[in-house]
Amino acid sequence: MIKNITILTVFPYFARCREDRKRLKIVSFLSLELFYHAACLFIWFYNISKGAFLNLKLPIPQPQEQQRIASCLSSLDEVIAAHNQKLATLKDHKKGLMQNLFPTNSITNYELKITRVPNYRFPEFVKDGEWVEKTLGEAAIFLKGKGISKSDIVVNGCLPCIRYGELYTHYNETIRDIKSYTTLNADDLVLSQSNDVIIPASGETQIDIATASCVLANGIALGGDLNIIRTKIHGVFLSYYLNNVKKRDIAQMAQGISVVHLYPNQLKALKINIPKPKEQ
Repeated sequence: MIKNITILTVFPYFARCREDRKRLKIVSFLSLELFYHAACLFIWFYNISKGAFLNLKLPIPQPQEQQRIASCLSSLDEVIAAHNQKLATLKDHKKGLMQNLFPTNSITNYELKITRVPNYRFPEFVKDGEWVEKTLGEAAIFLKGKGISKSDIVVNGCLPCIRYGELYTHYNETIRDIKSYTTLNADDLVLSQSNDVIIPASGETQIDIATASCVLANGIALGGDLNIIRTKIHGVFLSYYLNNVKKRDIAQMAQGISVVHLYPNQLKALKINIPKPKEQ
């Protein structure tokens, strides 16, 4: 049978305090004496009623059931930890592959070494020679997205859309499943073509703004503050390439202090190396 007992006999005390009027901490107290002693040291506490806190009742099962529940949840935590470790390992593997599957410039003996051949290459492309250097402006045309505000996003919208902030929070190099929808008229917006690559036109930092994603579907409304790169280069390939080898180059192009901007004319000047379509 589960018994109700006061929280005082089960958990240490927890109070939230403000040490410097800016940062909040969670402070654990092991006894009632320490709780009141600490109250004299800090400026401010959330309103915690002593009587309500001490008399709060909790349903507590018998020890055997406690142990069973604890073991079940601990086992699940172990599985989660193992999967997180596996995920971290895969991310490191992906990072290593990207550094070797694209040509990268290096500095040897204080001299810049420019290469147009990646370190790793699939066997069938070894004899294809160097990748071709072009500017992004030579290989693509550029468009600008059109305004979709946060208030335009609705749960029951019929038109899928992408806002620039979602490139930071939701999407990676490939955009398959669309997060947001709107009821705005599609005729008034800029719609994607499959294979479009999009990069934010504004952001908080230079390195964050250098974020490319490939839209795989037609007819997705692309919001304002998005640079749209429309090209015959394989869009997913280009997104990985820009996010890895060219990320710092793009970041250095961005301008601004409190808000950073990235313009199509800057991206057009970016030099890229392109393999044949099958290798892409």
